[in-house]
Amino acid sequence: MLFSDSTFYTYVAIPLLIFVARVADVTIGTIRIVFVSKGMKLWAPVLGFFEILIWLMAMSKIFENLDNWLYFIAYAGGFAMGNFVGLKIEERLALGYINIRIITQKSGSELMDKLTSAGYGITYMDAEGSRGPVHVIYCIAKRKEIVKITDIIKQYNPKAFFTLEDIRFANSGVFPIKSVVKRNPIPLRKAK
Repeated sequence: MLFSDSTFYTYVAIPLLIFVARVADVTIGTIRIVFVSKGMKLWAPVLGFFEILIWLMAMSKIFENLDNWLYFIAYAGGFAMGNFVGLKIEERLALGYINIRIITQKSGSELMDKLTSAGYGITYMDAEGSRGPVHVIYCIAKRKEIVKITDIIKQYNPKAFFTLEDIRFANSGVFPIKSVVKRNPIPLRKAK
């Protein structure tokens, strides 16, 4: 008896293979969609190639055995898990920029000072809200900085209302500069 004719192969190995393949292709698809939305023109088609290649392999096994309901369960379960895994990976990658809009009724000067001293560029304006005058602070930052910025907001103006919006592109502006430690710096020559 061949392994491919065994019960284990039919009811465990192939459903598991379909599940794993579906997790992989949906995860890749989720990341590909994020890359498309961020304008990453090179990576999106490459990921699309592998997404469809894996999908075709999984579907070929299902079409070979349309009478096995475990294959359908594995396919659907892999799809669900692939969405979850893809979103978790995208969250970890934190690609791109966000616009943080902070609206506060109390003076935002201390919050603006803290954001500015942390290296973030801000734009400030007075506005009129439904309950009276408010101060609006805009800050554009890398998505990886969300936690740091929201911690500053919560520390210096915990009652502030703020929203986060994805930005596809940001042209120039003030962004925190990472300090770079130079190894073996070249000494400057004194002018004669």
